[in-house]
Order: sequence, then structure tokens, then C-alpha cells
Amino acid sequence: MGEGRRPHRVRWDGGVRSLEAGREHSGGPLVVMVPGLGALGYLLDALSGCAGWARSFLLDVPGFGHRPPRPCPAEVGSIAGAVAAWLEVVAEGEPVVLVGHSTGAQVALQVAARRAERVQALVLMGPTFPPEQRRVLGVLRGCAGALRHETPRLLPATVPYYVRGGCRQLARLLSSAWQDAPERTIASVGCPVLLVRGEHDGFAPQRWVDRLTTAAPDGWSVTVPGAHNFPFRRGGLAGALVAQAARRADLIG
Repeated sequence: MGEGRRPHRVRWDGGVRSLEAGREHSGGPLVVMVPGLGALGYLLDALSGCAGWARSFLLDVPGFGHRPPRPCPAEVGSIAGAVAAWLEVVAEGEPVVLVGHSTGAQVALQVAARRAERVQALVLMGPTFPPEQRRVLGVLRGCAGALRHETPRLLPATVPYYVRGGCRQLARLLSSAWQDAPERTIASVGCPVLLVRGEHDGFAPQRWVDRLTTAAPDGWSVTVPGAHNFPFRRGGLAGALVAQAARRADLIG
């Protein structure tokens, strides 16, 4: 079931488009969300859920939510660089809870490693890809395990972004995600790290999440109902999970 959405506004900072909500909570931590494969639509309720207790942003990176020019190439490392630069412009010394879903989790992890002074808590939702999925056959197996548990209502929330991005840029983003090694990066992240997977998530199997949790200096994991795209239309759940990480970092009471 969908949840009510809080009003948001569109911002442009340093060439990056974002959706902002929860401005009435200025003075506390900022929640900054990075979507998977550049699709913002499926995380709008998650943005609203976080905006219930924090000033929150959903970043349009690599820019599939608007026409070119885009803020960065469609690659994990380049997107991480754009997000890190955006934090320097917008965060202004405020503590940040950085949230990434799917390939956005890989981006968020790189940002947390690069900008330890900015990111005070990290939430990785459905982190991709375990080593066995860094090839086409492995990804297809993950798809088979995940898609049968997803709802068709995801299509209008994601496909328009994929069409706008184009097959070539999507392939470029996936290729860079396959070449990434989150299991190495997470060991250098000192802030609290919450890893969340849906119980039917074929892209983030339990053994992969367990491996990342063990590698994190301060990591813990939670399994929730649903599949890979569990935050879709579940803003209350998403907001509560992100708040849990903020409490672990002593950012909220």
C-alpha cells in the first residue's frame, strides 16, 4: 500500500538536481539519498518518510531525471565524486546520514570512504553486487530470484528514467558497478553502517550482506519483508530504518 507523500521542492546545487523535503527540520542531521540506476521515482515515498524527522534530499544522479547536460558520467566512481562535491556545497558542516539503494548503495559507500568528515552514518539498502554476480550469467540468476517478488507498479516509477538515460548509459553504469568491490571499500568506513535487505532480494543475498556487515568496523544488518525494491511505497519503513542509523550515530534522540 502506498503512503502519503510530503511536498518536496526541486533544487539545483553545483549542477546537481535534487528533491528536498522536510525543511522544517533544519538544524538537525541531513538525510541524503542516492537512487539505484538513476531512477528517482521509486524512492519518493522513502524521501517523504525521512522528511518526517529530518531535512532530506533525493539526488538526481547521474541525471536521468532530466535532459542533458548531466552532472557526471554514468559510472559509480563519477557519481560518487558528484555526490561528494554536492555535500561540500550543501551540507555546510551539518552531519549527514547518507542512504544508498542498489547501485546507489555502492555510490554511497564510496562517498562515505572519501568524505568521512561529512558522513556520520551510512545506510546501504539492497547493496549490489556480490562477486558471483559480476558477470552477465550471475546477474541473470539474481534477476530470476528477485523479479518474481516485485510489483508491476514499479514500472512507471522506474522505466521513464531508464528510457531517458538510454541503454548505453545504463550499460555503462552496470559495467562500472560490476567492477566495483564494496567488500574492500567498506572496511575503511568508520561511521555506523546499517545494511538492509528484503527477504526475497536476489541481488543482495544474505551471505553477501553478512560479509559486508562483518567487514564494516561498526556494521549491523536488518532483513525486512519484500524484495530488492522494498523501499518502494513504504516510506514509513524507510524513514524508520534511516532514523535507526542516525540514533546509532547519536545524531537524534
